[in-house]
Amino acid sequence: MKVTSQEEKMRYSEEELKEFEDLISQKLDQARKELNTIKLILSKRNDNGTDNTSGASKLLEDGADTTEKENLSQQAARLQKFSQQLENAMIRIKNGSYGVCVDTGRLIPKERLRIVPHTQHSIEAKLKKR
Repeated sequence: MKVTSQEEKMRYSEEELKEFEDLISQKLDQARKELNTIKLILSKRNDNGTDNTSGASKLLEDGADTTEKENLSQQAARLQKFSQQLENAMIRIKNGSYGVCVDTGRLIPKERLRIVPHTQHSIEAKLKKR
């Protein structure tokens, strides 16, 4: 079935959407694996065991542990947000609105979508917001 050039400018083809769906699915799987790993690390760090020796070195160790927990928690939050954005992109693929800039209404170039598959903004629209 031949799609007119007018329609092509408004929406990506089913084959193109399938390519993006596969890419997003891979990124989503990777993000979920990383998130699960971080959650496992954090849960093991919260399980201190029974060794509560005191001393200055223990205080330094506790400070380093706290900083690392905060970093891991922030990384987990970013991965959670990224996963949600990827899931939302999958919904847009299903409803046919994927790849269309929410500001300009034009197609976002494939090159940009391959790098940032969850984006809803063309480079032009993103630069105007700054």
